[in-house]
Amino acid sequence: HFAKAGGPKGVARSMPSSAALDVVAEARGIPFFSTPTGWKFFGNLMSSKEMFDKQDYTPFLCGEESFGTGSDHIREKDGLWAVLSWTSILMKANENTPEGEPLVSVQDIVTKHWAKYGRHFYCRYDYEAVDSDAANQMMDLIRDNFVNRDCSTIPGDESGIKLTGAEEFGYTDPVDGSQTSKQGLTMDFEYENGDTARAVFRLSGTGSAGATIRMYLEKYEKDESKHDEAAPSALKGLADRAIGLVKMQELTGRDSPTVIT
Repeated sequence: HFAKAGGPKGVARSMPSSAALDVVAEARGIPFFSTPTGWKFFGNLMSSKEMFDKQDYTPFLCGEESFGTGSDHIREKDGLWAVLSWTSILMKANENTPEGEPLVSVQDIVTKHWAKYGRHFYCRYDYEAVDSDAANQMMDLIRDNFVNRDCSTIPGDESGIKLTGAEEFGYTDPVDGSQTSKQGLTMDFEYENGDTARAVFRLSGTGSAGATIRMYLEKYEKDESKHDEAAPSALKGLADRAIGLVKMQELTGRDSPTVIT
């Protein structure tokens, strides 16, 4: 499908998902989009030509932070397609492997990818059943202290991880022009060696049963000698820095996440 069309004509990810996609798309000259969470935003991009007579982005690849992936063959995440996609990648990678020789593995492919583009360490902390008022108070603190403030005035700490900026994500659909606001709060960081990182905060289910605070962590690492480190370990310093800045424990009473994925 993609080979016949000369490769994908567009790619997209939900905003909290890893920015690894952006790096590859930019290097290969492919239009890419960061959208709010929700498959309908991918659907508009897939249908840009046929429904809106706009630019044709198909063949199209997209995915979100819940590990859902898909393409323009269906307007929804497709687990079977994802499995078949990886199968086809492995088949191509092993087409010249002599019989009896070790096959190229997923790990081999990923390691080669990191060597070329760098690794984006990524994980998510979920704080479940948090008091809704406390969760909203924490989000307001991020807005007041970081989004609406010059972050260059924020003092550093012994971690050396510097807060460089913050924003509240909003999206103007490039296809139909619709606008979507308040889709998550992003805090951007920089390590002493210049590597970039970010923490994204979103709320889910702010009802009477409480809210779930989701904190997405991502750190770019270009040093190949560090690519084999486990993601939770590589991101621990970033997590501690972000949690301290947003006063997670003081406001919610939580000293650890319910689950880390």
